[in-house]
Amino acid sequence: MSDDNRHVTFICSKGNLDMAYPALIMGWAALGNGIDVTIFFTFWGLDLIRKDRVDHLEIAPVANTSMKMSMMGVPGNLGIPNIMGMLPGMTAFSTSLMKKKMEELDVPPVREYIEMLADAGAHLYACKMTVDMMDIKEEDFVDGVQGIVTAGDFMDMTAGSQIIFI
Repeated sequence: MSDDNRHVTFICSKGNLDMAYPALIMGWAALGNGIDVTIFFTFWGLDLIRKDRVDHLEIAPVANTSMKMSMMGVPGNLGIPNIMGMLPGMTAFSTSLMKKKMEELDVPPVREYIEMLADAGAHLYACKMTVDMMDIKEEDFVDGVQGIVTAGDFMDMTAGSQIIFI
């Protein structure tokens, strides 16, 4: 990080499709405004940078009381009742609706967003404790991940940065 610039850091701890986009979109906007961006992936957030998971992120309607059908392309302003969210196929249904909506809005898929961020200079790191706990290797990550770092090293690297936990 350069000392003469603003810095923002995102901590991604969730691997759901709907939780992937906030850091990616805000990180891209920050880069576009000349702000240094660092993203730290921990726990299920590692799914966003794992080669075998990044293209298979889902959104589960169970216990997601904010999920409105109209938002997902179905007429009406009703939330999906939790009991319906438990039905077989509802996660796949919700995921396909969200992916379709994102595609209609020309929002890149998660893998492409990660590539764009890395190519534009964002710093992407995986959490060492989580990597060790889940028995993941550095080669399991998509291109652009700069390394696996401890939480302490991460804190030193991002000293003075605005930190946003997602």
